[in-house]
Amino acid sequence: MASSSSSTTTWSFLITLICIFLFMGLSYAGDPFKFFNFEVSYIDASPLGVSQQVIAINGKFPGPTMNVTTNDNVVVNVRNKLDEELLLHWSGVQQKRSTWQDGLPGTNCPIPSKWNWTYQFQVKDQIGSFFYFPSLHFQRASGGFGGITINNREEIPIPFDLPYDDITIMIGDWYTRNHTSLRSTLLAGKDLGKPDGVLINGKGPYRYNDTIVPDGIDYETITVHPGKTYRIRVSNVGISTSLNFRIQNHNLLLAEAEGSYTVQQNYTSLDIHVGQSYSFLVSMDQNASSDYYIVASARFVNQSQWQRVTGVGILKYTNSKGKAHGPLPEPPQDEFDKTFSMNQARSIRWNVTASGARPNPQGSFRYGSINVTEIYVVQNTPPQMVDGKRRTTLNGISFVNPKTPIRLADQYKLKGVYKLDFPTAPLTGPPKMETSIINGTYRGFMEIILQNNDTKMHTYHMSGYAFFVVGMDFGVWSNNSRGTYNKWDGIARTTTQVFPGAWTAILISLDNVGVWNLRTENLDSWFLGQETYIRVVNSEPTNKTELPMPDNALFCGQLGKLQKPQDISYATSMRGNESKFSFMIIMLVSAIFVVFQ
Repeated sequence: MASSSSSTTTWSFLITLICIFLFMGLSYAGDPFKFFNFEVSYIDASPLGVSQQVIAINGKFPGPTMNVTTNDNVVVNVRNKLDEELLLHWSGVQQKRSTWQDGLPGTNCPIPSKWNWTYQFQVKDQIGSFFYFPSLHFQRASGGFGGITINNREEIPIPFDLPYDDITIMIGDWYTRNHTSLRSTLLAGKDLGKPDGVLINGKGPYRYNDTIVPDGIDYETITVHPGKTYRIRVSNVGISTSLNFRIQNHNLLLAEAEGSYTVQQNYTSLDIHVGQSYSFLVSMDQNASSDYYIVASARFVNQSQWQRVTGVGILKYTNSKGKAHGPLPEPPQDEFDKTFSMNQARSIRWNVTASGARPNPQGSFRYGSINVTEIYVVQNTPPQMVDGKRRTTLNGISFVNPKTPIRLADQYKLKGVYKLDFPTAPLTGPPKMETSIINGTYRGFMEIILQNNDTKMHTYHMSGYAFFVVGMDFGVWSNNSRGTYNKWDGIARTTTQVFPGAWTAILISLDNVGVWNLRTENLDSWFLGQETYIRVVNSEPTNKTELPMPDNALFCGQLGKLQKPQDISYATSMRGNESKFSFMIIMLVSAIFVVFQ
């Protein structure tokens, strides 16, 4: 009887213990977690036939594609094995309520060399195609980038039949000099010059022409099944070159642009500017007599002089009978006339009836009927001398990143780190170097007119938001230009092109508290100061609008004395991660072991 009583007591204890652990597990239940480990290091590669040092993620160039689903909690442990500081930026991920995770110098202190640091953010109410990259020291010019795919939840319908498979393609201009050499060139007051080539998924061109392309270059091959439809996601991760993307003999049915489903329409080719991402539905409906060219070529240049700056890959059917041959499919023939490209950009429209990340239609947010509360005309100029240095500007101000990040300075109520005086229109008088940012109004509705007075194409990106592209045209914007705005189905996206000698107007609903970067995506102009930040503050702080500063926040600048001298990222407390579940399992197993001894 005593043995039976003891056994009953033991099982009662175990059942109670299991219930406790199940309750703990439920208390951490909610949206799923996805975990990634990124080791960022240098490797030697020869994408254009010249050995050089590139930045790899887990030994791969480009890095792995992060495949997640709407509302997933994403945890990325980053090990910095470079010889300089590092930040990773998740371009297009809106970081709702978590500006602390944006990976830019205005919000984060850098990860020191040989340190770990863990990012944790939620891809809240987002779908679409994006990419990540290193945001400091011109490092993106050496790689370190990779794709981000945010899938719909199963219960949310997508506005097309489920594709057979998903393919990610990274395109971009490329130099055979690494980022430190390119950086030195810019700091010396010089232009970078013409790129040495264009890469497709980190690889050089297929040898379509024996004179132009040297032998021995590794090229990208994408193998597909005949009769199937694929979703092909393409991002321009380059430095400053707009690229025309096309696949020989195949239509590109545009389906999505940076998190918004588009009105579906076919293109034989599409201009993809620096920092932009699109996804296409491509049907493999051609015969398999040969392979087909995948091409990414520079836009608005003399093609005869830029022939070598062309990326060429291969689309290979599984039953292909031969190699691709003949000339490449022709790009648009409009070196000096950008009207075709602008009209193409205007043709990209929001699918207002499709569900996005939520079940309600995208068009249920009627942006065209909201009153504008703040207006900024933001004008760039070609590089100019500012305080004896060759710099770039917005509204006459060349931005200087503070040693103490803006958001961290606010957290600790530091004075003098930045100024809330970014002008609403271009300044008169000589340009200046300052840390001047925009004071945005929480729940305001901001209109920004991006006026490109430079001689080259620019793309502009804003962190924390998707903005509505409501208009673009050549010439100088005026109040009368509003009569041309698209107030119904202008695409909502994170990066927009602004043609030289032209303007683009965007509308932004300022509902995401934080400090958000507004910048040119042209890496050389960004590096030289063409950016600012928009600070959005809730006057009644609450965790519902912004999460607390993370436990593992790094300190630098005026707050550097608060930073512990060792790598502590593994010991930090995160908001619900796999270690909690592992801890519960270990405790449960340990308890069972003790009871049965």
